[in-house]
Amino acid sequence: MTSITYPENLDIGGHRVVGQKMARNHLLRILNSGRLSHAYLFSGPPGIGKKALGLAFAEMINGINNLTGLGALAFSKKSSWFTHPDIHLFIPLPTGVSRNELTDRVALLAGDPYEMVDFGLRPALNSDNSSANRKAFYAIDYFSGEIKPAAYLKPNEGHKTIIVITNIEKMRKEAGNAFLKLLEEPSENLVFILTTDHIHSLLPTITSRCQIIPMQPLQPQEIEQALIDHDGKDPEDARYLSRTTNGNYVYARFFDAERLKQNRKEIIDYLRAAFTQDPFKIIKISDNWSDSMNSDGHLALLDMLETFIRDLMLFQAGANEESISNVDQLDVIQKFCKSLEKARLEDMIAQIAEFRKLILQNVQSRFIYTVMAIRFSYLMRGLNTPVEKDNEWHHIPAYLP
Repeated sequence: MTSITYPENLDIGGHRVVGQKMARNHLLRILNSGRLSHAYLFSGPPGIGKKALGLAFAEMINGINNLTGLGALAFSKKSSWFTHPDIHLFIPLPTGVSRNELTDRVALLAGDPYEMVDFGLRPALNSDNSSANRKAFYAIDYFSGEIKPAAYLKPNEGHKTIIVITNIEKMRKEAGNAFLKLLEEPSENLVFILTTDHIHSLLPTITSRCQIIPMQPLQPQEIEQALIDHDGKDPEDARYLSRTTNGNYVYARFFDAERLKQNRKEIIDYLRAAFTQDPFKIIKISDNWSDSMNSDGHLALLDMLETFIRDLMLFQAGANEESISNVDQLDVIQKFCKSLEKARLEDMIAQIAEFRKLILQNVQSRFIYTVMAIRFSYLMRGLNTPVEKDNEWHHIPAYLP
């Protein structure tokens, strides 16, 4: 790689990458060191810009002035990573997906690095409301036919051949073993840029061969400003979305504020029904959520539920309004806290974490929400749930004794 010294104030990600100052500065130091690793793993929760920053880093390596802030320092004539012959992007695919459908999604990402293109999050491009669940992964045929051949290409115009693989945790076992061989014997001019939402689910043999780039959830004010500047959101809606999407900018820009407010209203109704032990209301809400969302929608809903419960904890602790995400619901939060003086809120959040795992295991969501409501009914009263740790699979009594 040709030695280039970049100024310390150069902003990797230019005007488009949101937040992540520490990660940006770390990448700039890597570039200025002149010692590129053969593999980088961008790790952090969903929706915080791992793809965006990874693609900006790829453009920096090959001198493209697009997502980067290179300006006059650019040495490539290509307009973006999308048109550069030495940068190759791969996303997990469902079985039987057409090449045209994949191309359409990558083209969307080329237009906006925060576009929601993952099949699990957005099953159909022409409908934001599709609840069909499309399981996407890296199968061995996909790896052998697409990714592996690209890794053996020599650089055409750039300094490096760059392979960007998003959500590496979705690589099937056979594909993962084959990929490990590439990591163990990398060619001199090859750089892998990987992203993962769940670093602890990866094989240690993969993570140990990568330089980890940790990324943090975005701050509400960062999301709020990005929604106003880049997405044209009304400032009031931007403020609400930034506070209720748990640091996830992709969700914040994709979801309609009114739709999220409706979800929150249902969450509040759900918590009330759990406390009053209203089985008809619990089942009605659970069935509605189950029928209208895919697995990623359920995960987003659980994030909103956790955020609301954390707001209860903050209010009880005397936090100021700026610390509370659902600040427009202070009267509701106050009433909840008055009724839930003995509530074990931390244990309720721990339950949510357990139910997230069940969503990922494809357990029926209507059963998850029903059981969670029954467990909440105990925890809201400061009681233990009637489930022993060694027998968590047991059914829970429908009512308190």
